[in-house]
Amino acid sequence: MRAVTLDGSGGPEVMGWGEVPDPVCGPGEVVVDVVATAVNRADLLQRQGFYPPPPGASDVLGLECSGIVSEVGEGVTGWDVGDEVCALLAGGGYAERVAVPAGQLLPRPAGVELATAAALPEVVCTVWSNVFMLAGLRRGESFLVHGGSSGIGTMAIQLAARAGARVFTTAGSPAKLDFCRELGAAVTIDYREEDFVERVRAETGGAGVDVVLDIMGAAYLARNVEALATGGRLVCIGMQGGTKAELDLGLLMRKRAAVHATTLRSRPATGPGGKAEIVAAVRHDVWPDVERGVVRPIVDRRLPMSRAAEAHEVVASSAHIGKVLLVNEP
Repeated sequence: MRAVTLDGSGGPEVMGWGEVPDPVCGPGEVVVDVVATAVNRADLLQRQGFYPPPPGASDVLGLECSGIVSEVGEGVTGWDVGDEVCALLAGGGYAERVAVPAGQLLPRPAGVELATAAALPEVVCTVWSNVFMLAGLRRGESFLVHGGSSGIGTMAIQLAARAGARVFTTAGSPAKLDFCRELGAAVTIDYREEDFVERVRAETGGAGVDVVLDIMGAAYLARNVEALATGGRLVCIGMQGGTKAELDLGLLMRKRAAVHATTLRSRPATGPGGKAEIVAAVRHDVWPDVERGVVRPIVDRRLPMSRAAEAHEVVASSAHIGKVLLVNEP
């Protein structure tokens, strides 16, 4: 089969499009003929040599895909050859075929075109597991997500608004802020022009927000804690702003607040807190609203899989809103 290959670590120029061995369908797995995958920031980090795949995972990029089941492994029930699916992956999505544990499959949502469904698994599983399963966002609480126009951000705004939370978000342009408001954000903050901590204080009467979902890491750590309400929960899922920062434990303790840091890719396929558990929760709690159109995938553009380097440049520049898809051509 063909897949995106890496000629070492570095910029987009190390990416190629060539022949690699076909995936082997092991017990408990299915093989999916990939229609589309989506570009995630983690893919850029892996290409640069900063985010190696977990043990046993494919070294091909790609943390999600959509496609058609072409092979079903021993012990798999509930899935058949020909099923249209999307999947959460530990790697391997930038290819024509990928093997995936059956517990990480989701059916293509009714009303969502198959290629477009590739924009869903990683962002929905990330947001649901962190904002709701871990941080426990509830109706009537306030929620801040950084990078509201990103793939994670556009999904977090929709799911938090659907849950009855008051949604705050940051973004870097008026057009992006307008789009965030269309998705359900009540308070939008231009991080280039405003201090989000001061704006949060002004909008909450000094109380702060209950939950923060952060993609920046070290650069925003101290300010995120300042923005938290008493009993607030900060969840860090990205490191775009670095990995090391000082944490004011005194402030954290006075607020009786919590800081969580998680990654989805390194979780086990099964067991407590594993990918299968998260996927099952998403299928039960989110998929019905995706099928009703209450929650929708946001796709900025589609490019052929062979133009993955161009797609990485788009994501690196933050010139997009939502997800950038890579599509296998017939």
